[in-house]
Amino acid sequence: MKIVVIGGTGLIGSKTVERLRKRGHDVIAASPNSGVNTITGEGVAEALSGAEVVLDLANSPSFEDKAVLEFFETSGRNLLAAEKAAGVKHHIALSVVGTERLQESGYFRGKFAQEKLIKASGIPYTIVHSTQFMEFLAGIAQSGTVGQTVHLSPAYVQPIASDDVADAMADVALSAPANATLEIAGPERVRLSELVARYLKAMKDPRTTEADVEARYFGARLNDKSLVSDDNPRLGSITFEQWFAKSTQPT
Repeated sequence: MKIVVIGGTGLIGSKTVERLRKRGHDVIAASPNSGVNTITGEGVAEALSGAEVVLDLANSPSFEDKAVLEFFETSGRNLLAAEKAAGVKHHIALSVVGTERLQESGYFRGKFAQEKLIKASGIPYTIVHSTQFMEFLAGIAQSGTVGQTVHLSPAYVQPIASDDVADAMADVALSAPANATLEIAGPERVRLSELVARYLKAMKDPRTTEADVEARYFGARLNDKSLVSDDNPRLGSITFEQWFAKSTQPT
């Protein structure tokens, strides 16, 4: 089966491509560097020719409100139109648990717009909502840093390792379209401020963490239900400690 992975050279994309190729499928890792650009449309029709399944794992290069919305709307329209012309049988997109609850955030408004385009396209689809990736902890810490203190919400999160995400995306790619949203999450529910404190301590980072219920998460105020799944998610198996031990091994 021919499968096209948009964003196929990124964190999740590269791991998903590797898993699908190991299962014997013809996989194109599509990205602007490989001549496939969903914003300009360059190379998209050629890449999708003969494809049965498309996974959209691309992310906006900018988190600025207007730029994020333009990225997901333009990319989504171009990709879905090309899929319809190519007769693609299954469109899969990776999104975020809590997208519909966090519309204060420009990033989540962009993801919500992307999801609406998919649902209206007429192409059989599966949207996968994932909780936060463990690989993003450094960036989350940085986003809340003022001086030597990291101000973060104490709301619950359920972080998932990118390897567990890629396993899930590969399985969805080889399954029938759900025409629905599925959720994936990590094995442990923990408060965001506590998790980042654990991460900084493990990294021997001197910054301290302060729990602040008013601290914003990419523009949105959180509560204990904002970023966790209560919808029978597929749970990953990799704990924070296991992920950290592997991520800090010399390569």
